[in-house]
Amino acid sequence: MTGGKDDGAPAPGRRRGRPARAEAEGGPGARERILAAARTEFAERGYDKTSVRQIAKAAGVDPALVHHYFGTKEQVFGAAIELSFAPALTMPEVIASGGEAVGERMARFMFGVWENPVSRQPLLAIMRSALTNETAAAVLRGLIERRLLQRVAGEVHVPDPEFRVQLAAGHLIGVAMLRYVIKMEPVASADTEEIVAMIAPTLQRYLTQP
Repeated sequence: MTGGKDDGAPAPGRRRGRPARAEAEGGPGARERILAAARTEFAERGYDKTSVRQIAKAAGVDPALVHHYFGTKEQVFGAAIELSFAPALTMPEVIASGGEAVGERMARFMFGVWENPVSRQPLLAIMRSALTNETAAAVLRGLIERRLLQRVAGEVHVPDPEFRVQLAAGHLIGVAMLRYVIKMEPVASADTEEIVAMIAPTLQRYLTQP
Protein backbone atom coordinates (compact mmCIF):
# COMPACT_ATOMS: atom_id res chain seq x y z
CA MET A 1 0.00 0.00 0.00
CA THR A 2 1.39 3.41 -0.92
CA GLY A 3 1.31 6.71 0.97
CA GLY A 4 -1.62 8.78 2.25
CA LYS A 5 -2.56 10.23 -1.15
CA ASP A 6 -4.69 7.16 -1.87
CA ASP A 7 -7.04 7.82 1.04
CA GLY A 8 -9.71 9.44 -1.09
CA ALA A 9 -9.31 7.08 -4.06
CA PRO A 10 -11.58 4.11 -4.78
CA ALA A 11 -10.80 1.03 -2.75
CA PRO A 12 -8.18 -1.14 -4.48
CA GLY A 13 -9.17 -4.48 -5.92
CA ARG A 14 -8.64 -7.50 -3.71
CA ARG A 15 -5.23 -9.03 -4.34
CA ARG A 16 -5.03 -12.77 -4.37
CA GLY A 17 -4.72 -13.94 -0.78
CA ARG A 18 -3.91 -10.56 0.74
CA PRO A 19 -7.26 -9.58 2.34
CA ALA A 20 -7.65 -13.04 3.85
CA ARG A 21 -4.13 -12.90 5.30
CA ALA A 22 -4.60 -9.35 6.58
CA GLU A 23 -7.94 -10.30 8.10
CA ALA A 24 -6.36 -13.24 9.86
CA GLU A 25 -3.57 -11.03 11.16
CA GLY A 26 -6.12 -8.51 12.41
CA GLY A 27 -7.57 -11.10 14.77
CA PRO A 28 -11.04 -11.26 16.35
CA GLY A 29 -12.91 -7.98 16.51
CA ALA A 30 -10.65 -6.27 13.97
CA ARG A 31 -13.53 -4.48 12.27
CA GLU A 32 -14.81 -3.10 15.57
CA ARG A 33 -11.29 -1.97 16.54
CA ILE A 34 -10.90 -0.18 13.21
CA LEU A 35 -14.22 1.58 13.68
CA ALA A 36 -13.36 2.63 17.24
CA ALA A 37 -9.92 3.84 16.13
CA ALA A 38 -11.44 5.78 13.23
CA ARG A 39 -13.91 7.45 15.55
CA THR A 40 -11.09 8.51 17.89
CA GLU A 41 -8.73 9.64 15.13
CA PHE A 42 -11.36 11.72 13.35
CA ALA A 43 -12.42 13.23 16.68
CA GLU A 44 -8.87 14.20 17.65
CA ARG A 45 -7.41 15.15 14.26
CA GLY A 46 -10.40 16.09 12.10
CA TYR A 47 -11.12 14.70 8.65
CA ASP A 48 -8.31 16.42 6.74
CA LYS A 49 -5.51 15.35 9.09
CA THR A 50 -6.61 11.74 9.50
CA SER A 51 -5.31 9.05 7.13
CA VAL A 52 -6.14 5.41 6.61
CA ARG A 53 -2.61 4.54 7.76
CA GLN A 54 -3.13 6.38 11.05
CA ILE A 55 -6.42 4.60 11.63
CA ALA A 56 -4.81 1.24 10.88
CA LYS A 57 -1.90 1.96 13.23
CA ALA A 58 -4.26 2.97 16.04
CA ALA A 59 -6.30 -0.21 15.50
CA GLY A 60 -3.20 -2.40 15.29
CA VAL A 61 -3.98 -3.73 11.81
CA ASP A 62 -2.60 -3.56 8.28
CA PRO A 63 -3.98 -0.63 6.21
CA ALA A 64 -5.16 -3.21 3.66
CA LEU A 65 -7.65 -4.46 6.24
CA VAL A 66 -9.17 -0.98 6.62
CA HIS A 67 -9.72 -0.87 2.85
CA HIS A 68 -11.00 -4.44 2.91
CA TYR A 69 -13.73 -3.67 5.45
CA PHE A 70 -14.62 -0.08 4.59
CA GLY A 71 -13.10 0.94 1.25
CA THR A 72 -12.05 4.59 1.09
CA LYS A 73 -11.29 7.09 3.83
CA GLU A 74 -14.63 8.73 3.06
CA GLN A 75 -16.42 5.44 3.67
CA VAL A 76 -14.55 4.87 6.93
CA PHE A 77 -15.61 8.36 8.03
CA GLY A 78 -19.22 7.59 7.12
CA ALA A 79 -19.21 4.42 9.20
CA ALA A 80 -17.54 6.19 12.12
CA ILE A 81 -19.98 9.11 12.21
CA GLU A 82 -22.97 6.80 11.88
CA LEU A 83 -21.76 5.08 15.04
CA SER A 84 -21.26 8.46 16.75
CA PHE A 85 -24.61 9.75 15.51
CA ALA A 86 -26.51 6.65 16.61
CA PRO A 87 -28.16 8.25 19.70
CA ALA A 88 -29.73 10.98 17.54
CA LEU A 89 -31.05 8.46 15.01
CA THR A 90 -33.76 7.31 17.41
CA MET A 91 -35.53 10.69 17.17
CA PRO A 92 -38.24 9.42 14.76
CA GLU A 93 -39.42 6.98 17.42
CA VAL A 94 -39.42 9.77 20.01
CA ILE A 95 -41.78 11.98 18.02
CA ALA A 96 -43.81 9.19 16.39
CA SER A 97 -46.84 9.81 18.58
CA GLY A 98 -47.00 13.31 17.05
CA GLY A 99 -49.49 15.98 18.05
CA GLU A 100 -49.33 17.53 21.47
CA ALA A 101 -45.91 18.57 22.79
CA VAL A 102 -44.02 17.14 19.80
CA GLY A 103 -41.86 20.28 19.70
CA GLU A 104 -40.95 19.91 23.35
CA ARG A 105 -40.19 16.20 22.96
CA MET A 106 -37.96 16.90 19.97
CA ALA A 107 -36.04 19.66 21.77
CA ARG A 108 -35.71 17.70 25.00
CA PHE A 109 -34.47 14.63 23.14
CA MET A 110 -31.82 16.49 21.13
CA PHE A 111 -30.49 18.46 24.08
CA GLY A 112 -30.42 15.26 26.09
CA VAL A 113 -28.06 13.83 23.45
CA TRP A 114 -25.91 16.97 23.45
CA GLU A 115 -25.75 17.27 27.24
CA ASN A 116 -24.42 13.72 27.59
CA PRO A 117 -20.58 13.96 27.46
CA VAL A 118 -20.33 10.48 25.93
CA SER A 119 -22.37 11.46 22.88
CA ARG A 120 -21.41 15.17 22.82
CA GLN A 121 -17.68 14.79 22.10
CA PRO A 122 -18.08 12.69 18.92
CA LEU A 123 -20.84 15.01 17.69
CA LEU A 124 -18.61 18.04 18.23
CA ALA A 125 -15.85 16.37 16.23
CA ILE A 126 -18.25 15.57 13.41
CA MET A 127 -19.53 19.15 13.24
CA ARG A 128 -16.02 20.60 13.25
CA SER A 129 -14.96 18.28 10.42
CA ALA A 130 -18.08 19.16 8.42
CA LEU A 131 -17.38 22.88 8.84
CA THR A 132 -13.87 22.61 7.41
CA ASN A 133 -14.11 19.88 4.76
CA GLU A 134 -16.68 19.54 1.99
CA THR A 135 -16.26 15.76 1.74
CA ALA A 136 -16.96 15.39 5.45
CA ALA A 137 -19.91 17.78 5.12
CA ALA A 138 -21.35 15.74 2.25
CA VAL A 139 -21.06 12.49 4.22
CA LEU A 140 -22.75 14.05 7.25
CA ARG A 141 -25.44 15.66 5.10
CA GLY A 142 -26.24 12.33 3.48
CA LEU A 143 -26.48 10.59 6.84
CA ILE A 144 -28.77 13.25 8.32
CA GLU A 145 -31.03 13.29 5.27
CA ARG A 146 -31.23 9.52 4.83
CA ARG A 147 -31.30 8.28 8.40
CA LEU A 148 -32.93 11.14 10.28
CA LEU A 149 -34.81 13.90 8.44
CA GLN A 150 -36.62 11.70 5.92
CA ARG A 151 -37.77 9.38 8.69
CA VAL A 152 -38.90 12.25 10.90
CA ALA A 153 -40.75 13.80 7.94
CA GLY A 154 -42.65 10.54 7.58
CA GLU A 155 -43.98 10.96 11.11
CA VAL A 156 -45.42 14.48 10.74
CA HIS A 157 -48.61 15.28 8.86
CA VAL A 158 -48.27 18.81 7.54
CA PRO A 159 -47.80 20.37 4.10
CA ASP A 160 -44.17 20.16 2.87
CA PRO A 161 -43.07 17.89 5.74
CA GLU A 162 -39.43 17.64 4.64
CA PHE A 163 -39.14 21.43 4.46
CA ARG A 164 -40.75 21.79 7.90
CA VAL A 165 -38.47 19.17 9.43
CA GLN A 166 -35.39 20.81 7.92
CA LEU A 167 -36.43 24.15 9.45
CA ALA A 168 -36.83 22.47 12.84
CA ALA A 169 -33.46 20.74 12.48
CA GLY A 170 -31.84 24.02 11.45
CA HIS A 171 -33.21 25.68 14.56
CA LEU A 172 -31.82 22.94 16.80
CA ILE A 173 -28.45 22.81 15.04
CA GLY A 174 -28.11 26.59 15.23
CA VAL A 175 -28.68 26.62 18.97
CA ALA A 176 -26.32 23.65 19.39
CA MET A 177 -23.61 25.50 17.44
CA LEU A 178 -23.94 28.56 19.68
CA ARG A 179 -24.03 26.53 22.89
CA TYR A 180 -21.52 23.73 22.32
CA VAL A 181 -19.19 24.81 19.49
CA ILE A 182 -18.93 28.61 19.61
CA LYS A 183 -19.90 28.69 23.31
CA MET A 184 -21.57 32.07 23.01
CA GLU A 185 -23.01 33.52 26.19
CA PRO A 186 -25.63 33.60 27.56
CA VAL A 187 -26.79 30.57 25.52
CA ALA A 188 -23.69 28.53 26.45
CA SER A 189 -24.42 28.60 30.18
CA ALA A 190 -28.22 28.84 30.08
CA ASP A 191 -30.25 26.18 31.84
CA THR A 192 -31.29 23.44 29.41
CA GLU A 193 -34.88 23.57 30.61
CA GLU A 194 -35.02 27.29 29.83
CA ILE A 195 -33.74 26.68 26.30
CA VAL A 196 -36.24 23.88 25.73
CA ALA A 197 -39.10 26.06 26.97
CA MET A 198 -38.08 28.89 24.63
CA ILE A 199 -37.64 26.92 21.41
CA ALA A 200 -40.29 24.19 21.83
CA PRO A 201 -43.21 26.41 20.68
CA THR A 202 -41.36 27.26 17.46
CA LEU A 203 -40.59 23.61 16.77
CA GLN A 204 -44.22 22.79 17.52
CA ARG A 205 -45.35 25.34 14.92
CA TYR A 206 -42.98 23.93 12.29
CA LEU A 207 -44.17 20.37 12.85
CA THR A 208 -47.91 20.70 13.44
CA GLN A 209 -49.47 23.91 12.14
CA PRO A 210 -50.96 23.87 8.61
